[in-house]
Amino acid sequence: MRRRNLFLTFAAPSMNSTQATFFLRLGSTVTLWALILAAIFSGREWAFFLAITTMALASLWEYFHMLDKDGIPNFKLTALICAAIFLGGSFYYSSVKGSARGLDFELVVLVLFLIVTFARQMFASIRDREPLQTMAYTLFGLLWIPWMFNFITKILFLAPRAADGTPTGQFYVLFLLAVTKFSDMGAYAFGSLFGRHPFVRHISPKKTWEGFAGALFASLLAAYGLHFLIPGKLAALHPLDIGVLGLALGFAAVVGDLAESIVKRSTHIKDSGGLLPGIGGTLDLIDSLLFTAPIMYFYMRLVLGMS
Repeated sequence: MRRRNLFLTFAAPSMNSTQATFFLRLGSTVTLWALILAAIFSGREWAFFLAITTMALASLWEYFHMLDKDGIPNFKLTALICAAIFLGGSFYYSSVKGSARGLDFELVVLVLFLIVTFARQMFASIRDREPLQTMAYTLFGLLWIPWMFNFITKILFLAPRAADGTPTGQFYVLFLLAVTKFSDMGAYAFGSLFGRHPFVRHISPKKTWEGFAGALFASLLAAYGLHFLIPGKLAALHPLDIGVLGLALGFAAVVGDLAESIVKRSTHIKDSGGLLPGIGGTLDLIDSLLFTAPIMYFYMRLVLGMS
């Protein structure tokens, strides 16, 4: 017993819960996004489509699962079927005819989905505000997750193709992922180490102004760092564009994370799922990208003039 006590006394201290969570979160994030990047840079467009579609549908299912656990009515099956059509058709049009045509297809699907949702409600009972809630929550899920997340697909095909016909937008997708994820990690690291002043206590008590500053610093660092490493692959981005996008994407990543916190707090759920150690569910992994991907796409299209 004495030897065991001496061993415990001189043994290296174990990590506290915050450090353990950070490394679990970092490991899950790096592993999953490495797989996504491998799919993007593999040259096989079907691999990219499979990765994006799987994550979008899994996140949408988690959203409806949160609604179900809180007893909120929704048309889950209708939305999942529509999302699969939405993602498949958008990928086809974006890859074959350009991202602008992919966006046109998405708008057609959204209009038809709204009509189908009303038609679906005609065969359900009407009790006070339940029909309106059912349709609103269902439509919100489709807009928030697959529609916003699918801007990553449009970014991939927005940049001009190479001479051999292969997409070149994967480097802009890499830029998006790096800046967004560095923002997430910067917010977590700075908030854990230096956080003293609450940011939005009523939404997420652990979020601090120090974490917010860390998110912007880390996103700028990632933006300029990646541009320094592969300047030729991001030729359309000038130093001013890097700064603007670094700050804009960093800010949007924070808002995206808080947006999911609003949904989770409203449905009394801590994590959207338990699939990913240290993170939670798939939706917890991509929440910030739901806001940064559209900003990146429209900046490329409207400011940089890509089409």
